[in-house]
Amino acid sequence: MFPIAPGVAALCLILTMARAQAAPAPVLVIQIDSSINPAVADFIEGSIEAASRSGARALVIELDTPGGLLSTTRRIVKDLLGAPIAVIVYVAPAGASAASAGTFITIAANIAAMAPGTTIGAAHPLEMGGLEEKGAAATKMESYAASFARTIAEQRGRNQAWVEKAVRQSASIGDSEALRLKVVDIVARDLTDLMRQASGRRVIVGERTLTLDLEGAPIVYREMTLKERLIDKLSDPNIVYLLMMAGLLGLYFEFAHPGVYAPGVIGAICLLLALMSFQVLPINNAGLLLLLLGIGLLTAEVLTPSHGILGLGGVIAFVLGSLFLIDTSQTNLVINRGAIAGVTVALVAGMAGLAWLLAERRRPALTGREGLVGEVGEIRQAVAPGAAGWIFIHGEMWRATSEQRLEVGAAARVKAVKGMELEVQGLTQGSCGSSA
Repeated sequence: MFPIAPGVAALCLILTMARAQAAPAPVLVIQIDSSINPAVADFIEGSIEAASRSGARALVIELDTPGGLLSTTRRIVKDLLGAPIAVIVYVAPAGASAASAGTFITIAANIAAMAPGTTIGAAHPLEMGGLEEKGAAATKMESYAASFARTIAEQRGRNQAWVEKAVRQSASIGDSEALRLKVVDIVARDLTDLMRQASGRRVIVGERTLTLDLEGAPIVYREMTLKERLIDKLSDPNIVYLLMMAGLLGLYFEFAHPGVYAPGVIGAICLLLALMSFQVLPINNAGLLLLLLGIGLLTAEVLTPSHGILGLGGVIAFVLGSLFLIDTSQTNLVINRGAIAGVTVALVAGMAGLAWLLAERRRPALTGREGLVGEVGEIRQAVAPGAAGWIFIHGEMWRATSEQRLEVGAAARVKAVKGMELEVQGLTQGSCGSSA
């Protein structure tokens, strides 16, 4: 190898430093447009670390969420309050909302911003199908959530009174009202406008006070990993509910028709995915047991018809189990009522069709050779033990055998079908004679 001249080495170092100085620090942007769940928390934590390592000027979280898990929200708020870089939560695009858990996350940011036509609020922690729960547990959780919200607002210098109102009364406001009430700091048309308005603002990051310089900074987007996207999708109660139903029905069909394989394999995969999501969503055990009981009763109605008693009980248990499957004391997410109605109708229709098929299978055959068993015909050629004759039945002539002697004209009933021969027996003693 040839030695590198000191002058060349110095020139390379100067060029490297100049190139580093020429590349301005970026602003890292992530987009969240789903429920607040552990996958989202992992994504935000990883993004804060990535932004800090890369020397980014700030992290911008574009938020559009209907709410989510309270436990995950506490985790995200903790990350935002302790972030080593400035974090901006931007409720966007137009039509988006920071509902429920999204409200806590927005007010926990160093800079809270909204796009025109967006909303924030409705942060009541306990909802079930639109009806507030009552009782000591509900009151305790509401008081905790209100205190939690006021603490965040106080630390970030935002409107504590309105934040508490959003928790206790599910208040919700638009972007202009939020800016007027000092719930958010900025209303910006787009990211460029947001960077321009945020520049020059002073924020507290850890124990330091920083002046933001974001205008003109390059924007770098960061995406979720495949694992995070999968967990994010499985955190949707509606998807979990449909996966669980598909899994149970697939396995039932496989057990009812062994050897088909495809329904069993697909059902097992769907059920395992649903069970995996149970680690993410708060599942109400009583609701799960009611749902399984409902399916069990509907299956029992198919196998042992009870004139609708088991079926009616199964439908009631299934619907109640579906409604209570998600523990709404920990999240505002619920299973869509339309999905429950659709699955219930499909399940009942499928079970009714299966019951009809089983009833038809149990019914004696009325056509073909099997349909001849039990029918009565007329002997056209004498039949004796060891000597076959002929019987006229159903408009056809059949070869007949019997343990009795049956004369021409005698009535005989078919006992069995053996290949192309019928085993018959006489209907009256007069039809029986002595062997030749």
